[in-house]
Amino acid sequence: MIEKIITDSLIQLKVKATSWRDAIQKAGRVLVADGDVTQNYVDEIIRSAEKFGPYFVIAPHVALAHAPRQAGAKTLAMGITTLDPPIDFHNKANDPVRYVFTLSAPNANSHLKAMQEFVQLLSTDGFYNVLDQAVSGQEIMTYIESTLSTNRSDCNG
Repeated sequence: MIEKIITDSLIQLKVKATSWRDAIQKAGRVLVADGDVTQNYVDEIIRSAEKFGPYFVIAPHVALAHAPRQAGAKTLAMGITTLDPPIDFHNKANDPVRYVFTLSAPNANSHLKAMQEFVQLLSTDGFYNVLDQAVSGQEIMTYIESTLSTNRSDCNG
């Protein structure tokens, strides 16, 4: 499922950002360009973080940036942005953030299976190494597809 919502065009590697706001803008730009979200959606992620704190920094070095679907989520999609250097998002437990996953979910349930697989990926030993060392989005896609197909086979066998 998740390999259907992440595409090569939504993966950006070694992005330079000047602040957490800049990192969110840069991570969101590929979803805006792809037509998955509106610019307002990206702006709402920033407004929400300003109001509630960095609620989307979910694990060490990992942000899952998202906003309410009403803010401009058009299609189910996820972008992957690696930051180099990592950026402080003001989340003491999990800073600095090196990986920004930007989620667009146009309804309440469409993303649940993808999120299950996303959690599996985050708990896979090699995922962060692939993110750090990849020189193309295709390398990341190949890793995701092979890891999830192995996990699915293990679950079905």
